[in-house]
Formats: sequence, C-alpha cells, structure tokens
Amino acid sequence: MHCLQRQPKRSRSEELLRYARSKKATRMNAKLIGLEGDADLQFLLEGGDLLKVRSQSWKKTRYYRLQEDCRTMWHESKKTFKSNQTFSLNDVASVRMGRQSEGLRKNTEDKVEGRCFSIVFKGRRKNLDLIASSEEEAKQWVTSLQKIISNMSNLSHQQKTEHWIFNCMRKADKNSDDKLSQKELQDFLRLINMEVDDDYAEMLFKQCDKSKSGLLAGEEIEHFYDLLTHREEIDVIYGEYAKTTGFMSADNLVEFLCSEQREKATLADAHKLIEKYEPDEKAKEKKLLSKDGFLKYLHQPEGLILKPEHKELHQDMSQPLNHYFISSSHNTYLMEDQLKGPSSTEAYVRALLKGCRCVELDCWDGSDGEPEIYHGYTLTSKILFKDTIKAIKEYAFKTSDYPVILSLENHCSVEQQKVMAHHMNSILGSALLTTPLGDNMPTNFPSPEELKGRFLIKGKRLNKLEASFAAEASAGDETDVTEEEESNDEDDEEEQKEEKTKKLKLAKELSDMVVYCKSVHFNGFEDAQQNLSFYEMSSFKEGKAMRLAEESANSYIHHNMDKLSRIYPAGSRTDSSNYNPVPLWNAGCQIVALNFQTSCTNMDVNQGRFLINGKSGYVLKPSYLRDRASEFDPITLTRGNWLQHKTLHIMVISAQQLPKVNKKKSSIVDPLIKVEVSGVPADVAVKETDPVENNGFNPEWNVSFQFDVYVPDLALVRFVVEDYDSSSDNEFVGQYTLPFNSLQMGYRHVPLLNKNGDLLPSAGLFVHVMVLDA
Repeated sequence: MHCLQRQPKRSRSEELLRYARSKKATRMNAKLIGLEGDADLQFLLEGGDLLKVRSQSWKKTRYYRLQEDCRTMWHESKKTFKSNQTFSLNDVASVRMGRQSEGLRKNTEDKVEGRCFSIVFKGRRKNLDLIASSEEEAKQWVTSLQKIISNMSNLSHQQKTEHWIFNCMRKADKNSDDKLSQKELQDFLRLINMEVDDDYAEMLFKQCDKSKSGLLAGEEIEHFYDLLTHREEIDVIYGEYAKTTGFMSADNLVEFLCSEQREKATLADAHKLIEKYEPDEKAKEKKLLSKDGFLKYLHQPEGLILKPEHKELHQDMSQPLNHYFISSSHNTYLMEDQLKGPSSTEAYVRALLKGCRCVELDCWDGSDGEPEIYHGYTLTSKILFKDTIKAIKEYAFKTSDYPVILSLENHCSVEQQKVMAHHMNSILGSALLTTPLGDNMPTNFPSPEELKGRFLIKGKRLNKLEASFAAEASAGDETDVTEEEESNDEDDEEEQKEEKTKKLKLAKELSDMVVYCKSVHFNGFEDAQQNLSFYEMSSFKEGKAMRLAEESANSYIHHNMDKLSRIYPAGSRTDSSNYNPVPLWNAGCQIVALNFQTSCTNMDVNQGRFLINGKSGYVLKPSYLRDRASEFDPITLTRGNWLQHKTLHIMVISAQQLPKVNKKKSSIVDPLIKVEVSGVPADVAVKETDPVENNGFNPEWNVSFQFDVYVPDLALVRFVVEDYDSSSDNEFVGQYTLPFNSLQMGYRHVPLLNKNGDLLPSAGLFVHVMVLDA
C-alpha cells in the first residue's frame, strides 16, 4: 500500500523566484487591464504580510500578493496539503477601510481602526478581515485593490475576453516557452470550456502551424486566436449592411438601426456611435464603422437587450408611495437558513446594496439592556439592534436615494423598546421620519421623491395617527400580537387561537415613530375599506396572499390602491426558500418580501423586476393597478386597456464564453437555453433549445421561439443557460431577467448573471428579438 506523500511546501523565496520568471506574463496582463507601470499594481504584485483576523483568539500573519494574471490574489495557508490559496478579484464585492465589518468590530479594539480593512466577497463567502502594520500601508492596500477592481470592471467585453484567453493560454503552456504544442492546444481548449476530437484539433493545429515546426508561436498563436474568436453570425449581419468598400457607412448604419434594431435613428445618431466605438482612427475620420467597431457597439449598452433609458431612473417618482412595487426583504438579518444559520449586519449591507428598500428586524430582549435581532425560538445567532441600525444608516442610500422602510417585528419589553427608540433617534437622526410631512393630518401617502433619504418605521402603534393631532395615548398600553403572529393564515387555526391570547406592551416612544406604516390585523377587504385609514397596513403570509390573489384579485387590487400590503414567506420555509412573487405583483401588492440570501429562480425574477428605473428599488405599477375604476383581474383577463396582445419572437443565435460549472479539468459544458415568460397566468410559458455538446465557448443554435403576451406591463422575460445532463437535473450556468417592456428589438447581446445575481465577466448570449402587435 502506498502512503499519500505530502507535497513539499513552496518557500517564500521560491514563490518570489517564480514571480520573477513570470514578469513577461505580468507585463502583458498589466497592459491588457490598462495599468502597465502603475505603482499601485506594482505594490500588489510585490505583496506583503497582513494580520488575518478570524476571532479574538485567532489572529495570524499571512503573506498576500497579486498573481501575474493581475486578477488572482495568492496567500499563504498553514493548512495541511494547502501550501497556497487564491481568490479571484472578480469575486470581490468591495474593499472597506476601517473596522466596518462585524468581525473586526467584535474581534479588534478601537485603537487599530486605521490599520484595519475588509475584503467583502460576492455571494455567501465570509469577509476577509485584515490588519496592516501601519495606517499608511492599510490605505495603500485598499487604494490599490480598489483601483485594480475598478479597472477590471471597466474593461470592454473584448478586453475581458483577451485577458481571460491570454491567461488560459499561459496555463496551458506548461513549460513556459511561449509556444503551444498540439497537446497544449487541446489542454487550452478544455480550459476555455471547449472539447474537440483529436482529428479536428490536428486540423486546426496544422492550419495555424505555418512554420511546420510542430509548435505554435508568435503570429501563429495570433492566427489561432483569430480563428477561435471569429463569429460567423456577426460576419453575416455586418456583410448585409457594409456596402461601402467593405465598411459600414453612417448611412448603412442608420439603415441597420432602423430596419433591424427598430430604432428611430438619424444620421447624427450613427455619427455618434461611430465616434464612440470605432477603434480604427482612419475609419473614424471617414465616418465608417469597421466590423470590430460594429461588434464593440453590440456589446455596449446601446446594443444590449435592456433599453438603456430603462436602466436609468425614468419613471414618475411623484406618485403616492403605495403606487409602486417596492423591493423588499424577509428576515433580512439571516445569511442562510431560518433555524440555525448566522445572523449578521452584513446581510443588511448586501440587501441594501442590491437596492432593497424594505428590511426586516426581529427584535428581542438582549442582555445588558441591549435589544438583539435574531429568529426567535431557533438556533440562529444574534446581533445587536444598535449595530444593525448603524449598518443600515451607513449603506441605506448607496445604491438608491429613495426611502427605506424598517419593518419591526417587536418582541421586546417596554424598557428595551425605549432603548430601540433611542438608538434609532440617535443613529438615524433627522433622516428618521417621526411626524407626517406637512402641518395637517395627511389623507394619502407622500411620494418616494418627497421621502428621498428618509427612513420609515413599520410596526405597531398605540393609536390612530389622527390621535397624535389630538389626545395622547398613555405609555405601556397594550396592542395586538406582532404582525407575523397575527396574519390569520387559515392553515394555522389552532396556532392562531393560542396566539390570540398574547398581548404586547408597547412603549409610547416606539409607537410614536410609526407614521405611514402602522401594522394592523386584516379582517377582510370590506372591513379594511370601511374602518382602516390609508396608512394602516396588513401583512399576509404567502398562502393567504396567494389565495386572495387567485380568488379575489380585483378586490385585492382595489385594496392596494388605498393601502400597502406586505407579503412574507411561510414559516415552513426553514431553508429560506422563496415563493413566486409574480402573482402578488399582479394583484398590486407592493411589499413582496423574499429571502434575499437565497439564490433561486424567484429571486432572479425579483432582481429582474427591479433591474430598471435606476435600480432605485421602486417600480411604478401600471395605471390599471392604480385607477379606482379599474376592473382588471389577472386571472379572468376581462377586456380593458391592460389587454395589449403582443407576439414575442426570439431567435437564440449563439452564446459566448460560458463558465464551467463542474471544475474538473476534463468537464465541458453541454449548454441549452431556456426562454421563460412570467406574468399573468395566460402569459406564462417556457421554451428551450436542444443542448450543444462539449462547447461552452462559442455554441450556436439559431432556433426561433414565439410567445403570446397579453399583459405586457406585468410580463418578465428570463433567459436561462443550463448544462444538460441526461442522467440527472441540469446544472444552472447563468441567467438574465428583465421586464417585457424593457426589451430592445433586433440583434442583441444578453449579459449573464451567476446564481448570486452578479455579472459573469465575459459570458453572454446573442439573440434576435422582435415584438409585434398580434
């Protein structure tokens, strides 16, 4: 029996020697990302020692440096069999100076504030908390990392592709002789997610091996690169309109934009595009667009599937607050599941940076008189209420300026409720709305525009808002149980009987902070119409809400014209899974709260709904969900101005640079594309292509689909890439979801997002879209 031999660990000097040998690759990568000779890049390439912090007792020195690909950080590890570890800068969400992370605040002292920084990752990966030897060094690390991450994100699609392909070639070049043998070429093709048989590889190799040396070098590798990245579909489209000595003139471009892209383009528009995207200065002078310039245009916002104007803030933001769909999170403090997962202020940061405008705080009595946030009666960890409010204050308005609703699930004693009120007052200050706007009792919600930069508290209130203009309520009065306990879902009748006996004492200080979002029990639409003021809102468990949306859709729609409704996942979703938000939006519900920490189709659809309008977290509802005379019913679809029958034609043409989902070297993606339409029941449909075997680099389909869309205002279109598997479920590769009305017509590239909703750097689809009146 052979014993497993541990590989000798590479010493620091060997690592630096390897770095010195790879200077050529480093220079090439620095040039590709536009930082050749840059001092900050040089600092990262040389690297240095940092103190890694995991707990109060675990603080260890580790050496960090940027690898020669200029996108991967290497660092020492003392773990057995792991002589080095790496992480990609593509996976970094942000680099934060100071003790901003929960870990650094908990595990370090104030005096090291200036020496601390955190690397925050996308997805669920934990932050990397670090301490430098001095404040100057910490600032240098943060500045340098932020610069290179910013530069990489601003690369063009072509530059990202070149950078990626160059580094895959470097990995395949095992003996570092800057040449590729036929075997190395096949290894390279596998690295870029492409499997070819030996005969094809030999044919390709011989085609490029002009010197007959048995190795590709220099211009031969360039020729191979050109063959590899050549896109025949672009040649065909460009060739149809390039009628001026092989180039597209401005007139040719106008013809293309009008007839194919269905845009109202002028000669001036064509000149702007040529000036912006033509890389050849001589062609630009002659007002011509080369094939390279044309491809560049197709990868820019003007050529993507999402209308550029919809990406920006473009809707009327002066309507009452309840006229908008509002991006909303459930149990925002959780990083994972509802039973034993960690609670973290970082979860609030991530939700807010994704544009979430309604976050939830489950508040319980804590030790030392400080309220805590966690999922009651479970094993989830706890965080301090005051730390949460500080994190919310810091990150609330970084993605969107529009109001943030703090949804309080209050289980605290009167004493600790007073502490909650104090913390919110002292931390949020004047941004916290504690009285109605204006001098008189309001009769309707203010608009998101009027509430810019403000925090609203949603919770219980001792009295009607009208009473604050008259008699005062006494402190410590009793109110109903908390809203998620009293949502009267018919599935939980016995549980409800028991909970009805619960009473909660409410501190006046906290009660008075509730202005426009007073939580009340729902006793039916008629009762709400007759007895509730506009600011009195109910929460509905998903099951109850789904039944109302299906059985009483028009009544629910009219209820939501006057009031706000919040929907939240059933308690049985202990794994933090999500329900489908679409039927509830169809019924006009505004605060449809999902578990933001969970990657799934329903979260993708939520991200797609709020992709538009500047990612402000507010999307204006269609007029028939706001007009009191509306008879709209998404189930029966009676005739009205909402019925605008369209035919959606989508041709799935090709895909580019799809990532591997199985990290095994030999594994290659077999991609298939699904196109899904969601909206009113009549519009829901899914169609898919056949898989393309062994090609994730440049697969082609040229398959056309047709969809009937009856209510375009409420429809969303989702493009999904899966890795086909005949023996088990397909694996998710990437997706992109956007509102139907935000589709651009014509030949369009579709960016792809990973399961966490982050952009896949080089991957995408190429499609043709046409929307016609049926």
